Amino acid sequence: MPRQDLRATLEARRDLGPDYEDALVESFLEKLDREITARVQAEVASQSPKVQPKPDMTHIPIALGSMGIGIPLTAIAANFAGAAGLFLAWSGIVVINVAYALSRRRR
Repeated sequence: MPRQDLRATLEARRDLGPDYEDALVESFLEKLDREITARVQAEVASQSPKVQPKPDMTHIPIALGSMGIGIPLTAIAANFAGAAGLFLAWSGIVVINVAYALSRRRR
């Protein structure tokens, strides 16, 4: 393509004369610049490894925290308050996890 453009620019210069030389050269250089840019972008794209997005792992600390707190809380609540304490303790853990899940959805 650049060869054809150069030939066309030289022919136009012959037809139009030296008064249009600057405009013809500028036009040719713009086309050449676009061609070089396209080739470089194609080369870079062909050599770049495809980057995979990192998975969102922000939920893991909440899950592990719930498990870590839930186990001793279960023992304490069941020992001191029976089934009502157990229900209350796990209701709190569930509410915290649901609130976190809903906040992630909004993002």
